[in-house]
Amino acid sequence: MSADNSSTICVCRGVRELGIAIGFLVPPVLVPNIEDRDELAYHISIMFYIIGGVATLLLILVIIVFKEKPKYPPSRAQSLSYALTSPDASYLGSIVRLFKNLNFVLLVITYGLNAGAFYALSTLLNRMVIWHYPGEEVNAGRIGLTIVIAGMLGAVISGIWLDRSKTYKETTLVVYIMTLVGMVVYTFTLNLGHLWVVFITAGTMGFFMTGYLPLGFEFAVELTYPESEGISSGLLNISAQVFGIIFTISQGQIIDNYGTKPGNIFLCVFLTLGAALTAFIKADLRRQKANKETLENKLQEEEEESNTSKVPTAVSEDHL
Repeated sequence: MSADNSSTICVCRGVRELGIAIGFLVPPVLVPNIEDRDELAYHISIMFYIIGGVATLLLILVIIVFKEKPKYPPSRAQSLSYALTSPDASYLGSIVRLFKNLNFVLLVITYGLNAGAFYALSTLLNRMVIWHYPGEEVNAGRIGLTIVIAGMLGAVISGIWLDRSKTYKETTLVVYIMTLVGMVVYTFTLNLGHLWVVFITAGTMGFFMTGYLPLGFEFAVELTYPESEGISSGLLNISAQVFGIIFTISQGQIIDNYGTKPGNIFLCVFLTLGAALTAFIKADLRRQKANKETLENKLQEEEEESNTSKVPTAVSEDHL
């Protein structure tokens, strides 16, 4: 299947989110809320041994199964990208070219704001839930699971929609705005005293917030073609981690001093900024243009070959 197939890529990134979902669900079960430090340390060590075993298994699979690249280019755009890539290409030069691309710079910032808000929310979710619903550590993990599972569904639906419409900017902007709306609703319903309401609002927010993450990668590939997808994706991840650290520390301090609502409003402000900046990104879909131009050139060549093959036949008929 084509590597440019957006739904396939979004599904693959959705599988990554499944690991995050398991991370929400399993630790509260493996590490119960107990006072005995020795027993607590025992449960934590068991959890770390399990994580280490799974990570080792994945490392072995990567070494054995994964290949550097497919035998044949998966798409016309990828084939052209291989042809345009110089063996002497500079990693630093590619980064410089990317940062000269204003649309990509805006995407790096907006992606970092959205993903950073998600990381902060995920990290502090347990604290916020326990703040309003004491003793609900397991349900806090389930709420996190709901957020990620809903986001996986959103990623798949967004990928299918992108495959059919190719409306990268419009889809990204709508999902960003709906993320902001979901965050606002979650902020003002968290303290209502009904845990089932939190499940619904958090799931709705997660559908758009987590679903946005693979959209950002897809949009970045379009804006930066034919630059390496690994470099553009790496810069998006760096932005997400930086904003995630800043937001987690800042929101944690706000929650400690003023409560959960001001802390969530803090994230809403930056999501509003991200949605506004997304509106200024131009839909310069370079990969789609390359696919289209390559297809047109191929059709033109086939037409010329067809016309050439007909010429001798006409001459032969005239001669007879």
